[in-house]
Amino acid sequence: MHDRSNPTSTTAHRPSAQHALWHWATPQAQLLLAAGDLGPILRFYRTVHGLNQTQLGALLGYDKTYISAFEVGRRGLDDVGSRRRVCERLRLPPHILGVTDPADSDHRAMLQFGESTIRLAEIARQSGHATAAVEELWPLVARLEARVEDGHTEREVLRLLARARVGLGVALGNVLPEERLSTAAHWTAKSLPIAEHFDDRGFLSYALRMHGNELRKARLRGAAVSRLQRATALAPDPDARAAVLPLLARATGALGNADLFDRAMRESDELLHSVEHTSLFNPFALHEVRLRGLVATGRAEVAVRLAENVPGPTTAVAPQWHVIERVTVAHVRLLAGDRHGAADSLTATREAVRQRLPHQLQRIIRTAGDRLPHIRGTACDALERLREEMAA
Repeated sequence: MHDRSNPTSTTAHRPSAQHALWHWATPQAQLLLAAGDLGPILRFYRTVHGLNQTQLGALLGYDKTYISAFEVGRRGLDDVGSRRRVCERLRLPPHILGVTDPADSDHRAMLQFGESTIRLAEIARQSGHATAAVEELWPLVARLEARVEDGHTEREVLRLLARARVGLGVALGNVLPEERLSTAAHWTAKSLPIAEHFDDRGFLSYALRMHGNELRKARLRGAAVSRLQRATALAPDPDARAAVLPLLARATGALGNADLFDRAMRESDELLHSVEHTSLFNPFALHEVRLRGLVATGRAEVAVRLAENVPGPTTAVAPQWHVIERVTVAHVRLLAGDRHGAADSLTATREAVRQRLPHQLQRIIRTAGDRLPHIRGTACDALERLREEMAA
């Protein structure tokens, strides 16, 4: 019998979304939800939230005997209104109990829209339009976080939220100046609690990889190496491992650990001919990683010898990598005393401005230093303009 005598009874024991967040994302919960059997779903809900049958009955508007009958299968919910109400109270999509609901259709449309947004934002970032990627991802992340905060913790929503947070953090890592790169690392870090609770090594490796690289850019190098080493260990196949290794090499080089840097570069070289090239894992990008790491680990003379042997860029190379590589080559040329060659490389200032890459402008300023004051001044002016635009 429905118990409607106390209008507050249906919310008295409603648990917070955070309390049950990971339980509903587990493979066990997914099997229960896919089966759509009310009894096991109610038992699982009580276990997750620490409720007895009386408390669950108060939440759903039934007395204890009804809950007991539902759980052992002696009773079912035949009318659509009751099934819709149970899904609403348990914060589950209505289709779980066979209800076709406009809100559920909206939810599925949101998931499809979110997938498309993340893909398009990544394409924009890789094409040198990271600002556009940020503008696309901000509202998606806000919408997904609001849904989770409201208690809707479906597995596909959590996974989409983790990916959107990663994408937002990485895009911010392209458009923010160095002093604000911790913000980018903050957003990639927010993906880790979700990824940790998914039984998916590849997904966790991906989240750790992207977070580790943002930590490196924020100069938290020890933490970066730790995350990237774990990402490498979790990588489920050679392609996933190849995605991590260049970032691990950059972080270990920045840390000054020549042994770890050399190991990461050796394995990268071994994989270069056996996996598909990407915007990061290709001969052109690895050449830049090698030069920078050699300088950082005290082997500038080796970097000088290799600096001019730049592999030809391919369509796999992202536009920002051309800027990154030219700044690194300029640094190596200055170490060799070649000011003219360095100045030629630092014409990358124009491209850094066009792509709105303040971090690379700051690298240009440091590289030019007192030896190339005109280039340093131009880069300083461009950086100030970018900062003013961001402030506005």
